[in-house]
Amino acid sequence: MARLADYFVIVAFAPDNHGSGDGQGQILQRFPEKDWEDNPFPQGIELFCQPSGWQLFTERNAPTFFIAALTDINSERHYCACFTFLEAIESIQLQHHLREEEEEMAAVIQPTQLFAPKSLVLVSRLDHADVFRNCLGLVYTIYVDGLGTSLETVIGNLLTCTIPIAGGTQRTISLGAGDRQVIQTPINDSLPISNCSVAILFQQLGITNVLGLFCAALTEHKILFLSSSYQRLTDACRALLALMFPLKYSFTYIPILPAQLLEVLSTPTPFIIGISSIFQSETQDLLDVIVADLDGGTVTIPECIHISLLPEPFLHQTCDALSMVLDPELETADLAFPPSTISASSLKMQDKEIRAVFLRLFAQLLQGYRWCLHMIRIHPEPVIRFHMAAFLGQKGLVEDDFLPKMLEGMAFAGFVTERGLPYRDIDLFDELVANEAKQMQVDEGSKAKILYHIKELAEQLYKNENPYPAVTMHKVQKPTEGCYLRLHKRSFPRLDEGSIQWIVDQATAKLQMAPPLVKAEKKCVVPSGPSLDAFMECSGILLANSLRQLEVVRNCITYIFENKMLEAKKLLPAVLRTMKSRAARNCLTQELNLHVQQNRAVLDDQQFDFIVRMMNCCLQNCNATDEYGVAAALLPLVTTFCRKLSPGITQFAYSCVQEHLVWTNIQFWEAMFYCDVQNHIRTLYLEGNEEENHMEKGGREGPPEEMSALEIAAMQCRLRPTMSREKQLELIQKEESTVFSQAIHYANRMSYLLLPLDTSKNRLLRGSGLGDAESISNSFITNSIASSVADSYDIESGFEDAESSDVVNYVVRFINRFVDKVCTESGVTNEHLKGLHVMIPDIVQMHIETLDAVHRESKRLPPIQKPKLFHPSLLVGEENVMDGLRVYLLPDGREEAAGPTGVLSLLPAEGAIYLTTYRIIFKGTPTDPLAGEQVVVRSFPITSLTKEEKITVQAQVDQFIQEGCAQLQLRSCTFQLMRIAFDEEVSSESVETFRKNLNKLRYSQHVSDTFAFAMDQPTKVAVQPKSKEKNPLLRTISKNLVKNAKMTIGRQYVTRKKYTPPTWEHSGGQKQFPEDNEDEISVSEEVDRSTLIPSTSIRALDKMNISHLVEQACCRDYQRLGLGTLSNSLTRSKNEPFRISTINRMYAICRSYPGLLIVPESIQDNTIQRISRCYRQNRFPVVCWRNSRTKAVLLRSGRLHSKGVVGLFKAPNAPATVSLPFPAGPSQADSTSLEQEKYLQAVINSMPHYADAGGRNTLSGFSSAHMSGSDSSEKWQPKLVSLMKQVMGGKNEGPGTVSHEGKWGSSQAPGHMNSYAVNMEISSRLAGKKVLSTQSNGSSSDTGFLQQHHTSLYIIGDKSQLRGVKPDPLQHWEVVPIEVFDTRQVKSSFKKLMKACVPGSPCMDPRAAYLRSLEESEWLVQIHKILEISVLVVELLDTGSSVLVSLEDGWDITTQVVSLVQLLSDPYYRTMDGFRLLVEKEWLSFGHRFSHRGAQTLASQSNGFTPIFLQFLDCVHQIHLQFPLEFEFSQYYLKFLAYHYVSSRFCTFLLDSDYERLELGLLYEEKGEQKGPQLFRSVWDYMDQLNKKMPVFFNYMYAPEDGEVLRPYSNLSNLKVWDYYIQETLSEGPSYDCELAQGQVEPMVEADQQDTSTPQSKRRIIWPCYDNCSRIEPDAISQLLEELQNLEMELGQIPERWKDMWEKVKVFHCSDAHADLAGSQMVASSLLMASSLSHQRRLLGTYLQESHVSSTVNLSLDSDTSSTSTPSREKQWGRKSTNTLYIQFQTAESENRSYEGSLYKKGTFMKPWKSRWFVLDKTKHQLRYYDSRQATECKGVIDLAEVESVMPGTPTMGAPKMVGEKAFFDLKTTKRVYNFCAQDVQLAQQWIDRIQNCLSDS
Repeated sequence: MARLADYFVIVAFAPDNHGSGDGQGQILQRFPEKDWEDNPFPQGIELFCQPSGWQLFTERNAPTFFIAALTDINSERHYCACFTFLEAIESIQLQHHLREEEEEMAAVIQPTQLFAPKSLVLVSRLDHADVFRNCLGLVYTIYVDGLGTSLETVIGNLLTCTIPIAGGTQRTISLGAGDRQVIQTPINDSLPISNCSVAILFQQLGITNVLGLFCAALTEHKILFLSSSYQRLTDACRALLALMFPLKYSFTYIPILPAQLLEVLSTPTPFIIGISSIFQSETQDLLDVIVADLDGGTVTIPECIHISLLPEPFLHQTCDALSMVLDPELETADLAFPPSTISASSLKMQDKEIRAVFLRLFAQLLQGYRWCLHMIRIHPEPVIRFHMAAFLGQKGLVEDDFLPKMLEGMAFAGFVTERGLPYRDIDLFDELVANEAKQMQVDEGSKAKILYHIKELAEQLYKNENPYPAVTMHKVQKPTEGCYLRLHKRSFPRLDEGSIQWIVDQATAKLQMAPPLVKAEKKCVVPSGPSLDAFMECSGILLANSLRQLEVVRNCITYIFENKMLEAKKLLPAVLRTMKSRAARNCLTQELNLHVQQNRAVLDDQQFDFIVRMMNCCLQNCNATDEYGVAAALLPLVTTFCRKLSPGITQFAYSCVQEHLVWTNIQFWEAMFYCDVQNHIRTLYLEGNEEENHMEKGGREGPPEEMSALEIAAMQCRLRPTMSREKQLELIQKEESTVFSQAIHYANRMSYLLLPLDTSKNRLLRGSGLGDAESISNSFITNSIASSVADSYDIESGFEDAESSDVVNYVVRFINRFVDKVCTESGVTNEHLKGLHVMIPDIVQMHIETLDAVHRESKRLPPIQKPKLFHPSLLVGEENVMDGLRVYLLPDGREEAAGPTGVLSLLPAEGAIYLTTYRIIFKGTPTDPLAGEQVVVRSFPITSLTKEEKITVQAQVDQFIQEGCAQLQLRSCTFQLMRIAFDEEVSSESVETFRKNLNKLRYSQHVSDTFAFAMDQPTKVAVQPKSKEKNPLLRTISKNLVKNAKMTIGRQYVTRKKYTPPTWEHSGGQKQFPEDNEDEISVSEEVDRSTLIPSTSIRALDKMNISHLVEQACCRDYQRLGLGTLSNSLTRSKNEPFRISTINRMYAICRSYPGLLIVPESIQDNTIQRISRCYRQNRFPVVCWRNSRTKAVLLRSGRLHSKGVVGLFKAPNAPATVSLPFPAGPSQADSTSLEQEKYLQAVINSMPHYADAGGRNTLSGFSSAHMSGSDSSEKWQPKLVSLMKQVMGGKNEGPGTVSHEGKWGSSQAPGHMNSYAVNMEISSRLAGKKVLSTQSNGSSSDTGFLQQHHTSLYIIGDKSQLRGVKPDPLQHWEVVPIEVFDTRQVKSSFKKLMKACVPGSPCMDPRAAYLRSLEESEWLVQIHKILEISVLVVELLDTGSSVLVSLEDGWDITTQVVSLVQLLSDPYYRTMDGFRLLVEKEWLSFGHRFSHRGAQTLASQSNGFTPIFLQFLDCVHQIHLQFPLEFEFSQYYLKFLAYHYVSSRFCTFLLDSDYERLELGLLYEEKGEQKGPQLFRSVWDYMDQLNKKMPVFFNYMYAPEDGEVLRPYSNLSNLKVWDYYIQETLSEGPSYDCELAQGQVEPMVEADQQDTSTPQSKRRIIWPCYDNCSRIEPDAISQLLEELQNLEMELGQIPERWKDMWEKVKVFHCSDAHADLAGSQMVASSLLMASSLSHQRRLLGTYLQESHVSSTVNLSLDSDTSSTSTPSREKQWGRKSTNTLYIQFQTAESENRSYEGSLYKKGTFMKPWKSRWFVLDKTKHQLRYYDSRQATECKGVIDLAEVESVMPGTPTMGAPKMVGEKAFFDLKTTKRVYNFCAQDVQLAQQWIDRIQNCLSDS
């Protein structure tokens, strides 16, 4: 029995003594006045009566009621029912602080305007809200209505009323006022009482929000409820606790928090608190609190908080079950004939159904938890621990985010303490877990069964709260309606304390005289339910492993113990791969246990090695938590298996499996210790039961061995009351002895696995967890005396915890802390604990002495034979920096290389790492014996290294990798990664030397120190004297140009000249645009007198300088585009809109621009000089391309300075103070702004349609004059502006644009053409209509920059720079502000992309991790943005508007955009020559910072690698995928450039501008200077040489359409990850150094031809991750060309170039097809390729047909050819084609002497000139000479492969007379220089040309 109410309190308003406006609560009276002994009076009640603060009111409000909950220091909750009403007070009373309130006020109070609150409070430990409401309401009714009943009697009866706590009984009570109430007690008090609070909470917040709060509460987050109703706050908090059953919330719980205690919200501990909504502003600064607004129905989760949700499938099942309960109509909503009525549950029943859903959830989550309880002690009190790792591992939820957090929380700790007891009362949850959880798993698929079970549980919960639901016998008087509005009302009277106390004393005396109630004993053995193993087998989780794999494991172990080592060695690699599965690991431990039982634990050396390898692999493949299960099974085995090293010395397996972090985790040792203690405790009591059973011949049914530890503990708890004291003490002593002996045993075990075999290495275990063992314990009992005892005994034993890293000290400390923890929790006495601390140092020292002997003997074992090292092939000029260091190449997470289970594994591989002047190379063989014959090569250029770091592998990968070996991870921007572990034979000094050399080579002092410059330095030194004699003027030009440019940098002269814009009438008709003249170039030398360089200083070099500049890529492209003419007088033609300015020929205006620039014809050079200062890096707008159809031009520049922005756009709202780019006065600034306008106006005037439109390029004026085709401007223009809005950041209905002509993406993206919706709003704006454009958030749209008419010039600018700038409607240009990403974002995105493609470490789910990391990198998002901007610019240019791209500094994204625009618009740039020209012009000449962005030198090391050019190549790759027929070059061409632009093998991409190349003498090189056979400074020359030899860069599908403009799809769904990022070739390394790749094939071919005794098969296995598939299995055309070349060689012919052969074949078949079509039709199969490529304008269709006998090339001319041809005609056509193809293969002796003649040759040192007969042999690639023409004996041979160059020479001493000086020429080889003399100049030039042609053909 318990008191219904403990205290009755009257709290009234009192003014604040501190003088504040608010008052405070004051307790007027409390009954009883003395505290109960069992329940002290709670403090602070006056705060909770008015949670919002004690305030006076000006109106009469109705009484209020709510219940607040208080928690005392003993975690006991007190429920305070507060009934509050208002009383009128006078202002005079308020001023005198209510001094007369102690006197009873019987007189009538006059009405006043202020009302003070007064509260009647009932304090109880029981939660009966309705009863409390009725009782306090009755007191108020007696007071307000003046009933005759005495208040003292009612309150006294209330305080003396007692009711049972539980039992399902009902009690009728009366307070003596004619009232009657029936109180029903719950059947089981362990089940919470919720009434309707849970259902109301779901109505307020919804399913998702409540589930989020539920998970947040279980994972210990802070939860705050907001509401204007106090009772709703209480109900919401009560509902959340009810949902958590059977767990109990143990943190701060305050359903209603008073205003004075709001600082509690800043507590660091979790809480569930409710506050009034008026304090919502106080919650804004709470960054770690989840706020639930009950009134608004929202839940706010801060960004820094991550709520772990329920694991699947539990989350989905719970949501479905809640939907069935809360919305039963959802299931029938889609039925054609829904039921007429659906029975909906009442609110109270719905409440119980919701709780039933969560009860089912907990039963499924905690299914089998009792099988993971460890019973450590039974007497004197049970001590229980929960094995969380075993529970999670067996349920398969190790990697889950929610369940581990819940199990580690305080709520579950209390659950284990309370419900882990084996003998106690059970409730509904225990029955559900034991009996129905397995059935719930079976019924999960049937919604009907689930709903039926939920309703069954809801009925039981409802019956627990309402045992007698039909009883409604309440009778309580209520006050008159509106009584609180009475004007004349007395104050609440002061009660008589004596009367109430007398009633309480009488009732107390009566209770003491009553006999005590005896509570019926309901304790029983708690059922454990089905085990986790049975549950998991039922769910089918363990059936996923192959039985065949387990059989392989068993067979391998059997072979090992039967000493069949050859068979075991074959199976071992498969067994090691199988260890990735959990079932295989369990199978291994079971099989080893079987052999231990057979006393076969002593092994020989090979058996021991195999067993240890399997154990290490088994432990290595375990994750962080599941490792405990396998390590626990292996722990007794590692101390059992051993081998004999020598007589008396034995090595156990534990000395070889120490490199795993599980041994340093104290949680593992605790779990293992408790498990063994439980087993020994169980054995202890089973032996006692057996003795009793023998004596009594009775006992328990069934064998006692079947009893679990919990069942034994339950039996002992049941028998404890009947045991004698002596028996209990005996059992306590036995249990303590058991724990003590196990502690000693585990001290030995821990020393085995923590002390290394070589203790001199001082293995530092502090980072592994030994130094902080206490903080990671999973125990629930706090250590009390452990640390003090441990510290004292460490000092006594001589093992102080000094600052040294001695491993022995750490091991002793670690074991001491472990012993302190487990022994204190297990109840071991202090005497025994001190004895353990004395023993532990001796145990460790004894084990160290044993290990020393084992270590000495283990060194005498024969070393393991290691494979030989392979030496890599090197390039010409590449030298070894360090000899090979033996290393292991570890798996790096790429699934293809590591090999999935069951596939041959290539990694890890053993070999050597080499460091050369060019590359880092690994070459070795796989450690897997089945893959050991393969050679693994992985290499990358040193300059591509982005990160070098030391790594730590948790466990050894192979038995050869010893502990302490250095391990490095090298990551390259070529998407190669090396995770290497150095062999034990490699010293640490060698490793550090390797790292130092690597960093020195990676970041050289200067670009000239890189491999591209250093590779040919010896050659340059050898010919140094000779080079001085030849053309010294060229070197002088470069030096003088650089010198003059440096001297004149900074000289700025400004000519002030006022500019008046032309009027609208005359500006359009100034000039007529002539037709293009593409044959001439105009170079202007009209430089103003005030230019920065005096003409007299460089007049001598100007002509030669300009002649060299004209030969550059920029000028060649200007000539092709027809952007100027060149006359002999160097004067420009006046009728051209543009001219080539030479103002930057000395690189003084802008160092990063080329020497010749295209500018408007009307702009003078001095104007350019001033305009350039307004732009970043002086990169002013210049023309880089012109549309041949619309004559619109594409310009590029850097971003404007802030002053330039203000001046150009005339922003009225720009800031007043703007930082000027240069010091200038107001007039100077105005002049510059006017000249900027003049410059842009000149660009606009150059467009021919400008004059036609009368100065305004409107849509109607332009489209009628210059648009061709059926599409009008009204049809395509809205789509263009829709694309513009999309690029500018606005929303768009479609993903792209459609224009009137051009080509869109291929069939890879079907259906996208229909998705381009028309944006009518913007189209009306461009048509001239006034439309207000706003974004969805109400702000002005960025498209507000767009003017209301079509513009002649669009400026693509950065939105951040143009913020606040408004366009001038009178200007003819328009700004398109876009958001672009900066280089830091590109750098960060690339790092994430590299980690996605080359993760660096294996993961469990590589595919999911790859896709997730790829998405997080946002690399494709950036590609999408670049393509989107480029397509927009292409559309604008195609519609006749010029475009200026002015972003950042003009050398990053600007270069990307203008290059892509030209590539999309001009088919020429899609050829090999055109693409080279494009890169040379836009990237090299216009100054992309290759050296800076590539971090090529030590000065740019801190910048990091920023792949701007790689991003451009990726964009080209995306376009190439969508338009494979439009590009002459292949995808390999792009990969080749992507590799070598960071390799530093060539000088092409090393420097930042032409100016820097000029400084190093690279810009103007002599022809033939670098024509050596192997050395190439330019990547373009190298690629041209390769392209002549083989069609490696050619695209056979190349079939362009004339004038085709490409418009690729840029949606993310259309973008593909470039295979350059994810592919590798382990057989040869990267295939982009072709000399090395070709050399790898020859040994393999020879190996195949060695064995000729057996028939050789042509079939060969190709591994995608290992072999170069394109080389081993080439396409049909490449194979045919190779066969033709081989046939020519066999016939003695000079092999013809492949491209000439390809052209001949195409031309022949075109003509032959025309002839054959006249008589018959072609074979249908020859049309297959043309039809599949979907190209309607293809002129040539190619079909490749392969047969077993021969291969033919069939080419058809028309794709509409029919397939009906006769066989005879087909054969005749085939014979004709074959004969014609091979007609050229006829032997001809003349071909062996391609050119011959007589020459004079100078002999070697001091020898004269002699006449010889020279023969140039192209077949043998030789230059032979004879004594005469008839001579057959060759006197000497010059190998053309050694020739570096051939050039004109000069006469020397003894040269032939009467011969011109120009008849001499020199042949320079790698060995010497040959001097020749011909009969005349013509013959000398012929010999030079023939030799050069022969060199170029090679």
